Amino acid sequence: MWHQYLLASIFILAGLNHFRSEKLYLKIIPNAFPNKRVINFWSGILEIIFGLLLLFQPTAKIGAYGIIGLLVSFFATHIFMIQNKNASLGLPKIVLYIRFFLQFGLIYWAFQYTKI
Repeated sequence: MWHQYLLASIFILAGLNHFRSEKLYLKIIPNAFPNKRVINFWSGILEIIFGLLLLFQPTAKIGAYGIIGLLVSFFATHIFMIQNKNASLGLPKIVLYIRFFLQFGLIYWAFQYTKI
């Protein structure tokens, strides 16, 4: 159970960080997407909501599927960060690739709570 709360906490904190560090997130949202502020706002809100839903057994499955959907949608950002030096936040390419492949582990982790 603790690992479910850990995943939920990660997403709640990440969602809150969208508002605390908005400039950082605006930099990594691909340029192809219009209105980056709206995207940042809603992705932060959804991370918080899905994290909260994951905390409670009756809503955990919804939260898990929501987190999976968000993680899939974030692939565009990770690819953009790999391809665009300004969006890379100065991180080495190897770190960017690790972050990209880490998404699959997070998706697998969240998927464990779809069976509840």
